[in-house]
Amino acid sequence: MNHVSKRTVRAAAAQIAPDLDSADGTLARVLETMRDAARRGVALIVFPETFLPYYPYFSFVLPPVLQGPPHLLLMDRAPTVPGPTTDAVAAAARELGMVVVLGLNERDHGSLYNTQLIFDADGRLLLKRRKITPTYHERMVWGQGDGAGLTAVDTRVGRVGALACWEHYNPLARYALMAEHEEIHCAQFPGSLVGPIFADQMGVTIRHHALEAGCFVVNATGWLHPEQIRSITPDEKLQGALRGGCHTAIVSPEGKYLAEPLTEGEGLVIADLDMALIAKRKRMMDSVGHYARPELLSLAIRREPAATTLALPAGSAPTFTEPLTGAFDA
Repeated sequence: MNHVSKRTVRAAAAQIAPDLDSADGTLARVLETMRDAARRGVALIVFPETFLPYYPYFSFVLPPVLQGPPHLLLMDRAPTVPGPTTDAVAAAARELGMVVVLGLNERDHGSLYNTQLIFDADGRLLLKRRKITPTYHERMVWGQGDGAGLTAVDTRVGRVGALACWEHYNPLARYALMAEHEEIHCAQFPGSLVGPIFADQMGVTIRHHALEAGCFVVNATGWLHPEQIRSITPDEKLQGALRGGCHTAIVSPEGKYLAEPLTEGEGLVIADLDMALIAKRKRMMDSVGHYARPELLSLAIRREPAATTLALPAGSAPTFTEPLTGAFDA
């Protein structure tokens, strides 16, 4: 029986390794981990960034001219949404009565996106959002997302929002979710990347968001075994860039760790979230309520999904808010 009440939610952040050779193998790891968490009474589980089929670690250590084959292989293995992969996760969520936040590489025809999915405990897919700005090397792999997913959703465990990795360094993106009154923020990072400095920065980032938003943060990072690192690059000098950077953790609205962060190896970080702590924090500092100054500072959000075509009524023509003259005059 999952441990869920109006006051307490048992949450888990998963730090596990993908199967770099098989998308089905990684999916099996997701389903196995969900069942393990359910046996421990978990009602909400968060997986790492683009865990299915795996984060594109190759893009961090290979020059662009060599990325073609592994990029094509990732495209071939990447799931569509919806599709058999999401159907399997939805069925497991429904069977276990568990809210699931899953990161995956989403294939949409000829493009890949860094996508976050939130499944409710009845198996419904409540949110599909795409990382709005891939970071640095990731721009060779993924397309850009849009504002349609910058929202929180009501789930069986509470109001849940999600961002991926360095989206947490976009304060307006974070504020968009804060303004949606998220109660549990689900953060996803790749893990096994950059080194200890990445883990240290991550700890600061998630604790700050918890304090500023007055919400819980459940953060999941991935893990690579030494043999997996060697399979990505045989260059020992580059292998160091694929170690460290793991900081799987759960933080309270008061900025406190609710369990010891996991920085090495595989495992689950599990904690009970006392939802009364949200009101305790926000009573003193509600960034989107009594502590806001909307007459001085406000955020405009464009939430329409991005589209490559625009449907216009028959016989009409597009209009422009600025004249198309002058800008190119000599």
